[in-house]
Amino acid sequence: MGGIAPVSLFRAAARGLVTAVFALLVCLVAAQPAGADQTRSAQWQLNALDARGAWKVSTGSGVIVAVLDSGVDAKHPDLAGQVLPGVDLVDGGDGRVDPVGHGTTVAGLIAGRADDNSGVAGIAPGAKILPVRVLDRANKYDDPAVVAKGVRWAVDHGAKVLNLSLGGALRSDEIAEALRYAAAHDVVVVACTGNVATDPSIHEVWYPAREPGVVAVAGLSGGGAGQPSAKPAPSTTASDSAGGAAGGAGALWTGSLTGPETVLTAPADNLTGAKPGGGYWQVQGTSFAAPLVAATASLVRAKYPTMSAANVINRLIGTAKDLGPEGRDDEFGFGEVDPLAALREPVAEVVANPLTVTPPKGEAGKPAQSGAAPREEATEVPEEGGAAPLPASEAAGLARVRQVADRSVPVGPSITVGLLAMLLILAAGAAGVVLHHRARHAKRF
Repeated sequence: MGGIAPVSLFRAAARGLVTAVFALLVCLVAAQPAGADQTRSAQWQLNALDARGAWKVSTGSGVIVAVLDSGVDAKHPDLAGQVLPGVDLVDGGDGRVDPVGHGTTVAGLIAGRADDNSGVAGIAPGAKILPVRVLDRANKYDDPAVVAKGVRWAVDHGAKVLNLSLGGALRSDEIAEALRYAAAHDVVVVACTGNVATDPSIHEVWYPAREPGVVAVAGLSGGGAGQPSAKPAPSTTASDSAGGAAGGAGALWTGSLTGPETVLTAPADNLTGAKPGGGYWQVQGTSFAAPLVAATASLVRAKYPTMSAANVINRLIGTAKDLGPEGRDDEFGFGEVDPLAALREPVAEVVANPLTVTPPKGEAGKPAQSGAAPREEATEVPEEGGAAPLPASEAAGLARVRQVADRSVPVGPSITVGLLAMLLILAAGAAGVVLHHRARHAKRF
């Protein structure tokens, strides 16, 4: 019975060990990006809204977006260099600290960096965030004058788009006057329509979203757990099949308040957001749909820097993907925001904000469209004060939060441990083979 020659034995063992080491190195190289990309791949809204296609046209560079919220964590890796000094109208400061997390998540959805493949990317990664803290540690405001002051401050400090992911049941004259001030200074104002679970007694769109002229954003459902990058399935509601154009978006998110003031919709659930301290969490709510529209407005403002706020808004609603009954309806408004179409499609110019006047209607109840795009510029609770914008269903970190991959603890290390164990097993096996045959064929050595 023949044995294995010593030279062949050593060569085989050496080849096996070298192969194992090579496989380990290859897998280690592949493992680290897997961990880094997990958060990015969970952002299903980037695919649903074709953000990468829009970035080829505009990134929002040069546009300042004010986030009137709970503050913004400017030290989050995905917001490094993205957050300007702002103001804290609650505790004092420059707004670049967020004791709640809500504002940081909103800011990341707008302008999270997209210069690498890790973390959260915003729809407008070239825009800058101006943090204006108006929400307290309970994530609410009791005095509408604080919000009104924040609106005026943001306008006076260069913001061209305002995001208000907050609201309540009662109208405020002070906020209304501040919103008129913003309109007079050619600023686009975007606000969330509100969430059902905040206060079941409220059945109408929140204020200030229902103020005429404000882009009120309701939420769409999609990107279910386990399929983070999937685009929402087309709606199969009776109103959709009976109505007009089929957009590329999903059904209305069940937690979204809607009404005749609804203007646009955007993804609102299973969204991955930046969390203060450098981590991430999964959130849902119209608070997180609104910033996707605010970001789209900044893309348009960057591409067409001389375009008026009225025409930016008209472009957003005129290029939206129609959902539900044909034309504008109380659930979806004009439809799902479409960043790429808003940048490219021809839309007729208007002389006034179409949300404050009765706009000329084209087919399907949409604003009339022209045959040419505008010339591209050379440069790129029910109480006075409102309800808290962070209900349990919204899950912005205080309730029903599910942690996702943290940049500091990627999935890569767990893979590395397994591969190292595999290498040790292979090495031990190779050594065992050598020792076994050394003992059997001692005379040959």
